[in-house]
Amino acid sequence: MSRVSLDTSRRLMMDIPEPVNTRLLRAAALERKSLRDFMLSKAIEAADLVIEHSERVVLSERDTHKLMDLLDNPREANPNMVAVLKARKTS
Repeated sequence: MSRVSLDTSRRLMMDIPEPVNTRLLRAAALERKSLRDFMLSKAIEAADLVIEHSERVVLSERDTHKLMDLLDNPREANPNMVAVLKARKTS
């Protein structure tokens, strides 16, 4: 199993099994990149995907129609909500 540690100089130190290291070196060479540049570019791509997936809301067609209907025809505010909004305006 790999161990990962991050020190204060922003260096990432990893114990990589030899077959994995060989595979990474081969992939980096195929993209004409150093191992460092290859791993950094792939890590950034993966991080961007994780962030994008966690921040995006995907609605079904049915839910999209329901949301659009609620936006076009909002429900009447209930008394509790009106009181909360008035309280926020005065504070």
